[in-house]
Amino acid sequence: MNTYGWTRRAAIAAATATLAFTGIAKADGHQMMDAVHFLVPGGAGGGWDGTARGTGEALMNAGIVGTATYENMSGGGGGVAIAHMIENAASSYGTLMVNSTPIVIRSLTGEISQSFRDLTLVAGTVGDYAALVVSADSPINSMEEALAMYREAPLDFAIGGGSVPGGMDHLVAAIVMQAAGEDPTAFNYIGYDAGGEAMAGLLSGEIDALSTGFSEAVALAEQGEIRILGVTAPERVAAYEAAPTFAEQGIAADFVNWRGFFAAPGLPEEQLTAYQTMLGAMLETPEWEEVRARMGLVNIYRPGAEFEAFLEAQELQIGDLMRELGFL
Repeated sequence: MNTYGWTRRAAIAAATATLAFTGIAKADGHQMMDAVHFLVPGGAGGGWDGTARGTGEALMNAGIVGTATYENMSGGGGGVAIAHMIENAASSYGTLMVNSTPIVIRSLTGEISQSFRDLTLVAGTVGDYAALVVSADSPINSMEEALAMYREAPLDFAIGGGSVPGGMDHLVAAIVMQAAGEDPTAFNYIGYDAGGEAMAGLLSGEIDALSTGFSEAVALAEQGEIRILGVTAPERVAAYEAAPTFAEQGIAADFVNWRGFFAAPGLPEEQLTAYQTMLGAMLETPEWEEVRARMGLVNIYRPGAEFEAFLEAQELQIGDLMRELGFL
């Protein structure tokens, strides 16, 4: 047994991963780790990929980590990467896997056979609030007007999203409608293959409103192409303070698409603490602030047990809603 109390197998795995968690300090005292390997459970260019690469960029630019490497492992709605982490646990202690709200949704629906409980929860780091938006030339100027139009002709009022029925954009729209006192199963949801196609559908008039990520809506709102009716944040978001929250309109629709990091099951406690310290320190740096602002995200650092409590609450909220919608 070494001084950290790891098993011999775990110690060998950690050494193989070329990670050392102590005795690594540059002259300025900032570097905490030699290297970190990021596993992305989807393809290049998506939200998971951007979060992993942005995090690695900030860690290296801030001098917290010497080298960050990346691996994209698509398949099974993220299940292939999760299975890889579980099946190769001891040799994956040098790896952080990024994930977000879909790990909760896809576990509930059975699209993936695992859940967040099968991994070591490191920390939630950032989030993207959701928004309901309309085109700039829409006659709808507020959520109150949108609800009035919906109540006049429910089936004629179409809300689109960049996910299939039962996917995240649909669930967010249902959360908003339910919080506004409407039947969350009754509105006409139209799913598109991706957020870009859904936005094109809104701008071309195919749909009346769009459920989307707040960060995806900000640039088009600033350019005057769309109008944000409400954001699922507790208070106005600094990235675009002109956008009202649902809360200030009397609609208690609270939702954030978190993004965070997981490690292999059985990760030694010392390594878990080191990862959490590393990410927490990164979030305080100007190098991270540059990345965060560029991506339009908000910091929501939740390590360990706090992350677990948040995920359990979200699982309960989404599970109840999906059962009401008939998807479970």
